[in-house]
Amino acid sequence: MTETMAYGGKEAAIVRALEEDIIFGRLPPGTRLVEDVLLARFPVTRHFIRQALYQLERLGVVTRERNKGAMVRSLTPDEVRQIYAVRELLQRQAALAIPLPAPAELIARLLDIQTEYEGHVARGFLRGVHECNDRFHLTLFGACGNDYLVASIEHYMRLSLPVRAKTLADGTMLEVSRGHHRMMIEMLKGRDNWALAQLCVDHLQPSKLDYLSLAGQRPDKEPPPDDAA
Repeated sequence: MTETMAYGGKEAAIVRALEEDIIFGRLPPGTRLVEDVLLARFPVTRHFIRQALYQLERLGVVTRERNKGAMVRSLTPDEVRQIYAVRELLQRQAALAIPLPAPAELIARLLDIQTEYEGHVARGFLRGVHECNDRFHLTLFGACGNDYLVASIEHYMRLSLPVRAKTLADGTMLEVSRGHHRMMIEMLKGRDNWALAQLCVDHLQPSKLDYLSLAGQRPDKEPPPDDAA
């Protein structure tokens, strides 16, 4: 059971709607989530709104501050580097722990998800692209046999949503992602965990590098001091 589905139906519907707005840029980073505005949008009590905001905070896509309320999480370049450093460690470790060659059932399941993913790409259905992409990776890493490791991977996937969002609407990045997915499936038929692990790390780089580039940051360097020329 994923984190998003682990609570009540009304809360889940609100979380899903707000998460989608965040993913696709309708609620940009830094946007305040005002309870009265949300009450006008969703036909629920204030209790459900507050519970949904709490769940979004737990998922890492919303922050709440005293006297400021809730707002869409905004990531600094340094936070992006740190989040992706952890994602790389987790995904590499999970890939190394997948028994190879993988069972035919796992490969067939991933092929089905990938076919659905490519269909959504062709139709421009971004929600489907996002959901299939996450399901592909959680299914793949689920084969490592460590539920706690997979839960950590899912958590950091959610923390990186502001970074990954642009990828969903970028045809070039989607084509790179599609190719990587197909390569991962082929590697599951072999015995080289190290090659699979490296591909899983390489797969993370395009969205990270693009985000840092837009922020005017080199991916391998700390930001310059405030008084730098």
